[in-house]
Amino acid sequence: MSSPFRTEIRLASAEETARLATRIAPRLEAGDVLLLSGGIGAGKTHFARALIQSLLVEPEDVPSPTFTLVQEYETTAGTLWHADLYRLSDPLEVVELGLEEAFSDAICLVEWPDRLADLTPPGALALELTPDGPGDARLLRIEGPADWATRLAGVLT
Repeated sequence: MSSPFRTEIRLASAEETARLATRIAPRLEAGDVLLLSGGIGAGKTHFARALIQSLLVEPEDVPSPTFTLVQEYETTAGTLWHADLYRLSDPLEVVELGLEEAFSDAICLVEWPDRLADLTPPGALALELTPDGPGDARLLRIEGPADWATRLAGVLT
């Protein structure tokens, strides 16, 4: 078994965070799951919004799914689900949302992935954003299976 992929990137601004998201987007395909973690205001939705907008055929508003729990988009890469699990208290609610099926059929961006518990897909890529200095600077920690290193080669520099 190969070693997991791990790296850290300092993002100096919200714009850098958005640019990184748009560089990752073309590397995604159906069945990919990105787990976006970090505290409230860490930039999870900002990252997700930039990634989604870069894949849309026609520009559209990309609201936070905090209250709807899931937003679904048709993109140039296929169906994309953006889920915010902050308000969930039981992993069974994830099943009720249909996320388990989406994990195999769509690109999924999941905010507050700790709510998934044992339902976390084994091939998921975890991205953790934390404040890192003044303004909108963030430290992004990325971890996932080794194949992500190849898939994201040239994107994270």
